[in-house]
Amino acid sequence: MTEPLPLAPLADFLAKEAPGLLEGPLSARLIAGGKSNLTYVVGDGRREVIVRRPPLGHVLATAHDMVREHRVITALRETAVPVPGTYALCPGDDVIGAPFYVMELAPGTPYRLAAELEALGPGRTRAICERMVDTLVALHAVDPQAVGLGDFGRPEGFLERQVRRWKKQLDASRSREVPGVDELHGWLAAHVPPESAPSIVHGDFRLDNLLVDVGDRITAVLDWEMATLGDPLTDVGLLHVYQALAGLEGGGSVSDAPRASGYLTPDEILQRYAAGSGRDLGHLGFHLGLAYFKLAVILEGIHYRYTKGQTVGEGFASIGGAVEPLVAAGLAAVKDQ
Repeated sequence: MTEPLPLAPLADFLAKEAPGLLEGPLSARLIAGGKSNLTYVVGDGRREVIVRRPPLGHVLATAHDMVREHRVITALRETAVPVPGTYALCPGDDVIGAPFYVMELAPGTPYRLAAELEALGPGRTRAICERMVDTLVALHAVDPQAVGLGDFGRPEGFLERQVRRWKKQLDASRSREVPGVDELHGWLAAHVPPESAPSIVHGDFRLDNLLVDVGDRITAVLDWEMATLGDPLTDVGLLHVYQALAGLEGGGSVSDAPRASGYLTPDEILQRYAAGSGRDLGHLGFHLGLAYFKLAVILEGIHYRYTKGQTVGEGFASIGGAVEPLVAAGLAAVKDQ
């Protein structure tokens, strides 16, 4: 369950911070499908905007930072990476009970289901996937210093910190035994490879975190809550693993879009990314193992919140079933090295 978004204080806040953006009585609806930060469409009858806030309860440290998410979206606005415009940020909890920010309601569809892509046909699906990969290439080509994000993260030691961070978040979400998860963490901690040239990392890049318009163009990259500076191959590994997740037990509840006809194969995605970015995809086994571990921890955290009644919307009941298969796949990926 969730408390309704407090609209009166929100309206007062917007009147001061974004005059003329919304006027008169406001209405709000929660966008279904979000598994982490809560996303609301808020309108006044003539215009609608997006309000983003952290999830209810059991919020892991640094995992749902509204200030960072707002900052990276704002910084990327004038680059080749499509992002919504931003209107206002509230870093405290004095207005609605949690930090939040307000951004443009960008046009487009977040394709999450294979059935949605099947309706477009394999040709359009392939074109959308190619543009998805090209958008990731564009993101990793952005000079962080040039857009004011030179201090957005610490690229040195990024991979080692990622392994530690996700282990810490796993420990914060432990509510049951997950076979193999500590073995996978142990392998990763002992086999951290040299890092690629750093870039802005999205941290959760996949098709249903993109908006696609009627012309099959990507209009916005969403859900920047885990963005930082670091090794871009972590994004590549995670995109690869999301494709594998679609075929795992419980994984389709996250997204089964990669099952659609015309969706690029994992090898095609890697080849297109390598050609567009010029980056060496060596040590990919580590990045796949890290991505499996990270995704397993994220889903275990969602499962934890679900068991505590702290999730909002549908599709949570089967999430926990994907965690153990993800860990097993991660162990298989690293043992292939």
